[in-house]
Amino acid sequence: MATNGKDTPTQAAPTPQRIPLGQREPNAIYQKDRRGNERVVARVADVEVDEAGKEVLFGEISQSDDLVLPDECEYQKWVVEVRKIAYSTKEDKSAPNRGRVLKGVTAEILRRIEQ
Repeated sequence: MATNGKDTPTQAAPTPQRIPLGQREPNAIYQKDRRGNERVVARVADVEVDEAGKEVLFGEISQSDDLVLPDECEYQKWVVEVRKIAYSTKEDKSAPNRGRVLKGVTAEILRRIEQ
């Protein structure tokens, strides 16, 4: 058992939870919380992946209130970073559960997820 230098037992930090690729939702963007646990932070639609060009084009990203834009995120088998957003809105009176909606989003593929 570890101690903190004063002979008081310390607890090891819990291991961050990673969601296996096979268990991920295909229309979701994942990001790590401050504890390192992965979680769904947005939903996507109208997606085009250009592996050769190292880009993912998202026609729409919704329910994205928890998506931290300057941070890396994961979509399917890629680690991506948002580079450009054509349009962003928060209010949609016809669908209030959609949260922040981003349209015409370009993300750079940084690397492939190895699992």
